Amino acid sequence: MVLVESIEVVVGRIGKPHGIRGEVTVDVRSDEPERRYADGAVLQAEAPRGSAFAARTLTVSRTRWHQGVLLATFAELGDRNAAEAARGVVLRAAVPADETPEDPDEFYDHQLIGLAVYDVEGTHLGEVAGLTHGAQDLLRVKTLDRREALVPFVSALVPEVDVAGGRVVVADRPGLVTPFPDEADDADGAEA
Repeated sequence: MVLVESIEVVVGRIGKPHGIRGEVTVDVRSDEPERRYADGAVLQAEAPRGSAFAARTLTVSRTRWHQGVLLATFAELGDRNAAEAARGVVLRAAVPADETPEDPDEFYDHQLIGLAVYDVEGTHLGEVAGLTHGAQDLLRVKTLDRREALVPFVSALVPEVDVAGGRVVVADRPGLVTPFPDEADDADGAEA
């Protein structure tokens, strides 16, 4: 028997209740919501600090889109009070460690962390330390001189991601990963 290692990935956060029957809004954190929120899917539930919400898992009963927002009904949330108690709960899905997104231009965070970062000329700049998600996803690059640089994760600035080859290419420019020339001089102690 072969055991496949799995990891947990954040797929969303429960928002406010919608209606009186336990339906909730979901702040989706997955590029594959139809896959992660399929009927019958069991998601790990992590309540925010100070919350009295006790369920460790939530089972998707039904989902639908309403004005661009995912609305979900979970078997464990039977009414508006239960839905209100679940507000802020972070939802995680267990995925096989070797799973990749269906879209070849999408990546899971764990696939990118630790990849070597090079500029377009092939100069080693550091490695991917993590990602910051928000309105614009950012690669966190730990540079060779131990600084952390944030690079917008867009194709114009990150033209190549080679997970199998263990590398990411960044279209670097002064101030992005490499410091501005005057900042590099300051770091070297060139000022008198």
